[in-house]
Amino acid sequence: MPRKPLKPRERRGLPPPDYKHGSVLVQRIINKINFGGKKNTAESIVYGALDRVKELTKEEAIGVLNRAIECVRPLLEVRPRRVGGATYQVPMEVPHHRSITLAINWLLNSSRMKTGRPMLMRLSDEIVSASRKEGATYKKREDTHKMAEANKAFAHYRW
Repeated sequence: MPRKPLKPRERRGLPPPDYKHGSVLVQRIINKINFGGKKNTAESIVYGALDRVKELTKEEAIGVLNRAIECVRPLLEVRPRRVGGATYQVPMEVPHHRSITLAINWLLNSSRMKTGRPMLMRLSDEIVSASRKEGATYKKREDTHKMAEANKAFAHYRW
């Protein structure tokens, strides 16, 4: 964790790619799963899940993961906007970086919600189902898009 805070309007860059697959996306998932400073545990969970994905699909695991993230990535979301004392849910396009972050968060949250099995099994099952456009994570994306579609009338409040 960096000791210096960010200056205003400054953004932190992407993490370096992971050592096994050379993928920034895998490293971002490892960093999101990381809990209590146990990065080795997070790496073993993610790499174990990717190995299991490869066994289940008979395809390259990174390709399946990229396809899952692309299937789950939201294109629209609603954001609250106050206009004249009323708060409207205004649909807006999601920037690419934020949409990938949301997809990773949804993937990990839906994996954490399923209990009773090791995390690497839950994560691999969620990755495979998301790549097939099914499962809890894909449903979350569809619900987000439905909400944006339902509030399309307030799109003119976009800023």
